[in-house]
Amino acid sequence: MSDVTLHAGDEHPHHPFLQHHFEDMGQQHEASTLGMWMFLATEILFFGGVLCAYWVYRVMYPEAWALAAQQQIRWLGATNTIILIVSSLTMALAVRESQLGRRKGTVFMLLATLFFGTAFLCVKAYEYYKHFEEGLFPGPLTFHWHENPALAQKVQLFMVFYFSMTGLHALHMVIGAGLLLWFVMRAWRGDFGPEYYAPVEIMGLYWHFVDIVWIFLFPFLYLIHGVHHG
Repeated sequence: MSDVTLHAGDEHPHHPFLQHHFEDMGQQHEASTLGMWMFLATEILFFGGVLCAYWVYRVMYPEAWALAAQQQIRWLGATNTIILIVSSLTMALAVRESQLGRRKGTVFMLLATLFFGTAFLCVKAYEYYKHFEEGLFPGPLTFHWHENPALAQKVQLFMVFYFSMTGLHALHMVIGAGLLLWFVMRAWRGDFGPEYYAPVEIMGLYWHFVDIVWIFLFPFLYLIHGVHHG
């Protein structure tokens, strides 16, 4: 007896990845895409709230914020920006390859995206290490600021925002990397094709969102211009 289920009036067997509560693959694709957009809307609210709080303090303490921003390693931030932009390209190409049913191409582009995501995290880990070494990690035993003692607490507040915001972003990157590994395995066994590529497309939406968050974080944390008296 066949494992494929046919309903009255059906001319073709159901796709093996079609869930029972959807009429067809098109409806399932639209529902899953809408679900991801709703999830991303909550993420926008979350990151938006943090960015608003950051901006309030930036307006309150412009001199300290400008001074703290000068301690950031801008070339590392710029390097990570380029890495993520390239990773968005490879992720988009992975979606295209899955739409065309090119298994090897999908696997390659997913692996390339994973490589760039891992490279981003390695650069960020090195940057964290340098900040810790320089005494810029917030905390009573780890933060040491002597350039302008009057602004020490405000500079430390900036670093709290820096580590919190970039840390949350890095956490999203780690989750994305784990998902990419799972998608690589699924792509290798041939799960995706012209009729079923929605999971890769939805993964792309998540990855692009994480990249866009960094596009905001980079100028906010590294390229601040404000009043600073030496």
